Amino acid sequence: MKAVSFVAKSGTGKTTLLEKVIAELKKRGWRVGAIKHDAHRFDIDHPGKDSHRLTAAGADTMLISSPEKLALVKRHAASPPIRELIATYFGDVDIVITEGFKLGDLPKIEVHRRERSSELLCRGENYDPTLIAVASDMQLDVDVPLLDLNDPEAVALFVEARFLKR
Repeated sequence: MKAVSFVAKSGTGKTTLLEKVIAELKKRGWRVGAIKHDAHRFDIDHPGKDSHRLTAAGADTMLISSPEKLALVKRHAASPPIRELIATYFGDVDIVITEGFKLGDLPKIEVHRRERSSELLCRGENYDPTLIAVASDMQLDVDVPLLDLNDPEAVALFVEARFLKR
C-alpha cells in the first residue's frame, strides 16, 4: 500500500497544495487516489435528490453511478481505519494521498505556513515518528527533508521518489 498523509492545522493550505501535487503526479502518468478526512458531518447527497431520498429512507449503503463517476454513501457507527479504506476502495491506483488523519500511522508530510503557526504539529510538543517531510514557506531546523511549500512540483517529485517506482 503506497499512501501518504498531508497534515496541518486548518487554514494552512493543504487542499491547495494537494490539488497541485495531484495534478503533477497525474502529468507524470500515475494513478492517484485521494481521501479527505472530515471531522464533522458532511453530505454528498442533497435534499430533494433521489440519492438523498434513498439514504433518508434508511439505505445502509447507497451508490450513485453515471458514465463518468460514482459516489458511495455508506453508514457506519465509527470512522473505518484508514488502512481499511485504502484496501477496500483504492486497489486501482498507484498511490493514495490523504488530507488530514493527523493521528494516523501513515507516513506524513506536514504542511506549514509561517503566518498560520510558529510550531509544527509533528515536532516540538508532540514527536510523530511517521513524519517524513515538512513543506513550508520558511526555513526550519527539522530532522526530515524540508520542501518548499510554494513548489508543488518539488513536493510531487519527493512523493514520487519516496513511494513510486517505474
